[in-house]
Amino acid sequence: MIEKEKMLAGELYDPRDPKLLHERHRARLLTKAFNDTSDAQGKERKRLLNELFGAMGKGTFIEPPFHCDYGGNITLGEKVFFNFNCVILDVAEVTIGNHTMFGPGVQVYTATHPLDAEERRSGLEAAKPITIGDDVWIGGGAILCPGVTIGSRSVIGAGSVVTKDIPEDVFAAGNPCRVVRPLKEETPDRG
Repeated sequence: MIEKEKMLAGELYDPRDPKLLHERHRARLLTKAFNDTSDAQGKERKRLLNELFGAMGKGTFIEPPFHCDYGGNITLGEKVFFNFNCVILDVAEVTIGNHTMFGPGVQVYTATHPLDAEERRSGLEAAKPITIGDDVWIGGGAILCPGVTIGSRSVIGAGSVVTKDIPEDVFAAGNPCRVVRPLKEETPDRG
């Protein structure tokens, strides 16, 4: 199995692999070109993002600067919005649903490293995918840790650190991020 296959399978892999280094360099060039554009260059921004991402739905808007590891492991739904200074470490798949909004400075981390110091010293790393549903709002400065899923229509409070899955239709916040309350109260059964 080549290093990229190991990486995408969530196994330990060597990030110094020449193919992976080349793919990260390509992403750096594309994000630099994107970040250097002006608002008047909308078509060029769209072209660069289409080249960068694995898939991108219509109406997506990203405020520069934006940074990612590979880009090709990111799938964006329709009308996704990223505010300034967002980062996605897309070592594994990152799937973002339709009409999802990111506040400024949101960090999405799929990359992880061994907890054992000796194993970590080897330079090998791993990754866990992140999935974000439709109509999610992630507040500014939030951090999404490897392997989490955020359910559709949920809201993540600013500055939260999401370490575990968040269900649909809730407001969650804190460090670690926890469900604070449902967004819709259940209607009592009047049967």
